[in-house]
Amino acid sequence: MPTPLARLVRLLDVEEIEVDLYRGANTDAGWVRVYGGQVVAQALAAAQRTVPEERPVHSLHSYFIRPGEPRIPILYRVERERDGASFTTRRVTAIQHGRAIFSLAASFQLREGGFAHQDPMPEVAGPDGLLNEAQLHALHEARIPEPWRSIWGSRDRPFEFRPVTPHDPFRPMALTPAAHNWFRADGEVPADPAVRAALFAYATDMTLLDTCLLPHAVSWTDPKLQAASLDHAIWFHAEPDPSQWHLYDQHSPAAGGGRGLNIGRIFALDGRLVATVVQEGLIRYRS
Repeated sequence: MPTPLARLVRLLDVEEIEVDLYRGANTDAGWVRVYGGQVVAQALAAAQRTVPEERPVHSLHSYFIRPGEPRIPILYRVERERDGASFTTRRVTAIQHGRAIFSLAASFQLREGGFAHQDPMPEVAGPDGLLNEAQLHALHEARIPEPWRSIWGSRDRPFEFRPVTPHDPFRPMALTPAAHNWFRADGEVPADPAVRAALFAYATDMTLLDTCLLPHAVSWTDPKLQAASLDHAIWFHAEPDPSQWHLYDQHSPAAGGGRGLNIGRIFALDGRLVATVVQEGLIRYRS
C-alpha cells in the first residue's frame, strides 16, 4: 500500500489533457468537500507545468469560490498572462460542473541574489520530544466523542504536525490568538523543486484557520460553527524542503463580520524564514 505522502505526490501529478488544461484527481478520504490545500497545490502544480524549471514560484494569491466536490475530478485551466525577462505570471481557474470553484494567480522569478533580511525565529520548544497529532489522539482517545474519535483514529496524514502547546478542541478555552506548530512531510519527498513547492503549499492550509477561533473558546468541531477558507496567499522567501522540520508561527490580528484573518510565518529548523502565509476564513456562528 502506498503511504499517505506517496498518494499525495501522485494526486499532485495533474494530468495534461489539452494545451494549458489539466485534470486533477481527488482523494477518497471521505471528505464532504475538497480540502482547500489540495486545490491550491494542484493549481500551483498545473501552473508550474507551463513555467521553466529555473523560475521557481515566489508568490501566489488565491480565492475559494465554491466548495469542491470530492467525487469528481477538477479541471485546471492555465492562462499565460506574462513571460518577462525575469518574471512569469500565470492565472489558474479550477472548474467543476462547468463553474469556477477556485482561482489562483502565481508569479515565478528567475533565480537571483540581492539584499536580504528577515524576522528572527520565535524562541519556542523544538520538535524533538513533542507529541504529534496521532499521539495526542491516542492519549485522549477515551474521552473524544464520536464521530471524531473514528475520524481522527482512521485518518493518515501525509504531513506530521506537532503543536508546541496542544489545545483540547472538545474543552475550548479563550486563549491568545497565536499558535506554533512544527510540521514536515511524513515520508520520502521527491527532489523536484516544483513538487516540493506544491507539497509545501498543501501543508500551509493546515492549522492556520484555527488561530482566529482561539480567543472565542469555540472549536471547529462545534456543530454551530460554519468555517471555511475564503482566500489563501503565500510568499516564498526561499525554496522549501518539506522533508525537513518547519515551524509554523501563527497569529490572528483581527476578526469581525463573520470572518477571521490569520497570518503565518514559516521558519526552517536553522532559523531561515521560508514563507509568509495570509489567509482569511469564514467563521460564522449560528446560535
